[in-house]
Amino acid sequence: MTRTVGIAGLGAIGLPLARALDAGVPGLTLAAVAARDEVKAVARLSSFRAPPPVVNLADLAECDIVVEAAPAAVFERVANTAIEEGKVFVPCSVGALLPRMYLVRRAQQTGARIVVPTGALLGLDAVRAAAEGPIHSVSIETRKPPMGLIGAPHLEKHGIDVMDLIQPLLVFDGNALDAAAGFPANVNVAAALALAGIGPIRTQVQIWADPGVTRNIHTIRVEAEAARFSMTIENVPSAENPKTGQLTPLSMLACLRGLVSTLKVGS
Repeated sequence: MTRTVGIAGLGAIGLPLARALDAGVPGLTLAAVAARDEVKAVARLSSFRAPPPVVNLADLAECDIVVEAAPAAVFERVANTAIEEGKVFVPCSVGALLPRMYLVRRAQQTGARIVVPTGALLGLDAVRAAAEGPIHSVSIETRKPPMGLIGAPHLEKHGIDVMDLIQPLLVFDGNALDAAAGFPANVNVAAALALAGIGPIRTQVQIWADPGVTRNIHTIRVEAEAARFSMTIENVPSAENPKTGQLTPLSMLACLRGLVSTLKVGS
């Protein structure tokens, strides 16, 4: 049985994902996309083997699986329509889900599923396993080139200038819920970690603007009754959007494959 996929957004995540689906993924068909600029979207899809129609956000819910890879400002519109129609909703803007957990309760009522991909992080399987028992602490330290943090609401609110840095600057130290609000385009990894483990209030986050790095670096540390572990991943930023790592669209694709694969590796 082939399942249809609709993608909201054709940027640094949505476009590579759409290309991969167009090239062919067993069990999945790219059926529709939605984008802010329809003319640009049609042009970007023109080289596809089977260009999907460009539709309104609400019409994506006609697909079996709705992928949100759009600006966080439209997250709620995409999520609501998919969940109300009882579809599988795969969010990229995971940070936007943290203050909207009512969507999970609504999905329980409508029969929808919310499937959070691993994204640019690693070790979520280990965190989820550890969370089946007591976890004492979970933290994540994120270091990004300063350009990858430009425009974050937290920086603008507090007047933090990350340009022309000559040494690393700690720009945020707090919990995952506050990090998601202050850096909606930067800390989806922290949100996913929080959902996999002990929640957004107890999950601690540090964000560094680091002029000495060229990659988005995430280090997670977990203290649990069953295990103690730490992991670091260095993601190459997307050329189109330095806030996003190149691994993210690949993770989204792997997530979609897992929804239809006969053999699925990992919890």
